[in-house]
Amino acid sequence: MARPRTPLLSRGRIVSTALALVDAEGLDGLSTRRLATELSVSGPSLYNHFATKDELLDAVVDSVMGEVDLSMFDAPQSWRTALRDWARSYRAALAAHPNIVPVLAQGPGRRPNALRLADAVFGCLVDAGWPRGQATRVGALMRYFITGSALGSFAAGFPEDAQLYAADYPHLGEAHLLAEHRRSIDEGAFETGLEALLDGLELRYARLNAG
Repeated sequence: MARPRTPLLSRGRIVSTALALVDAEGLDGLSTRRLATELSVSGPSLYNHFATKDELLDAVVDSVMGEVDLSMFDAPQSWRTALRDWARSYRAALAAHPNIVPVLAQGPGRRPNALRLADAVFGCLVDAGWPRGQATRVGALMRYFITGSALGSFAAGFPEDAQLYAADYPHLGEAHLLAEHRRSIDEGAFETGLEALLDGLELRYARLNAG
């Protein structure tokens, strides 16, 4: 009987396995030794594809950026609609891989998918008439908001212990129920914040055009 073949080692396979490790165990769970074990290869063979762990981590982060839909920027109905749809897709990608957010929040670096994302957002705003300096700030503002919303759950941060709040925190009488509804609360907070941001940006845009 022929021996089972080990799947060929490729950059794509390395990255997808590394991302699965980070998803399951956090950034501390990603090591060359652990990754090699998961792939059933020797550690040195990984260096044929990635010279350093930082290079590998960049590729893992950029694979997550590749999950963000940018099609709304191809022929946008309006800059507001495009930003809204992009923000939702961006947050969904980060929510699927929350452990990668701290690295991603450092900026695009040399990551191709991250740079394509930045280019698409900036281009949409400039084409819509935003001054380049303002477009840069808007892009940064949106990224701060989206990545911040994906860092953790607000609702899950409240212990499910009614007695904790009873004596000293009279306005938090139902805080112990928040964790139970974390998804609806966190998603609702994101949508509320997103609409508030876009409303404010629309007012600023109108003032810029009026001037």
